[in-house]
Amino acid sequence: MGEPLRIVLVGWGAIGQTAARLAVKADRAIAIVGVVVRSPDAAREGLPATAALITDPSELAALKPDVVAEAASREAVAPWGRAALALGADLIVSSVSAFAEPLVLAELRRVADQHHATIHIQPGALGGVDALAAGRQLGLDTVEHRIVKPPRAWQGTPADEGGFLDTITEPTVLLEATAAETAARFPKNANVAMTTALAGIGPDATRVVLVADPNATTNRHELRASGAFGELDVRIDNAPLPDNPKSSAMAALGLARAIINRSATLAI
Repeated sequence: MGEPLRIVLVGWGAIGQTAARLAVKADRAIAIVGVVVRSPDAAREGLPATAALITDPSELAALKPDVVAEAASREAVAPWGRAALALGADLIVSSVSAFAEPLVLAELRRVADQHHATIHIQPGALGGVDALAAGRQLGLDTVEHRIVKPPRAWQGTPADEGGFLDTITEPTVLLEATAAETAARFPKNANVAMTTALAGIGPDATRVVLVADPNATTNRHELRASGAFGELDVRIDNAPLPDNPKSSAMAALGLARAIINRSATLAI
C-alpha cells in the first residue's frame, strides 16, 4: 500500500465529524491530517489523533493535503479554497452558496486550472444531481427544484414575518423564483439551489419553488428536468442528522462519499 490520502477538513461541526468518521472507517487509506477551526483552544471531541488544528490558510501548506474538504460556511470557501487549489490539492465544496457570487467561482476555477487541481461540488441533501449534470451534455430545456418543508422549518427566513407561518393549514408556496433570486432572498436554501443550478442550466434559468406544508414531516427536495436526454423526476425525503437536527443526514453522507471516492479503487 502507498501513502494514505491526506485530507484536511474545513470545519468540525456535525457534518464534518460524521463525514470524517465514515470516511476513515470505510477506507484505511484515508488520513485526516488537519482540521480547520476558528479557535484552537476550544474543547473538541472526536478529533482524529492524526489531525493538526489550524486557523489560517497560510498553515495549510505544512500539512501537504491531497484533498481539502469544506464543511463550514460560505465565507470559508474562497480563502480556504484558494489556498488549497494553489497547492495543487483538490477541493470538495459543501457550502455551494458561496458560488452565488460568480466572481468567487471564477477565481477558484482560474486557480484550479493554473495548478491542475479540481473543484468538486458534493450533492449534499440532493438526489439526481449526477443525472442532471449528465443530461446537460445533450442540452436541457427546463429545470425545476421544489423544496417542501414543514412551516416550522421556515422559521428565521423571510417567510417568517408577522406570524404568517402559524396560519398555514395547507401546502403554501412561499417563493417561486430563479435559483439566483432564491439564493439572495433565502440564503439558508442557497446551497441546494446553487447545486442544482450549477449542475444544470445555471442560476438565472433554474426555477426554484419553496413550499411550506403542514403535513410534511421531512425536508423534501423534488427535482424535475427535461431535455434531449428525456425527463428526470427525482424526490428525496431527508432525515435529520442525529448530531444536528438542523442538518440533513445526506449532507454528511454526500461529503463522506466524495472523500471516499478520492481514494477508492471503485468509485460510484
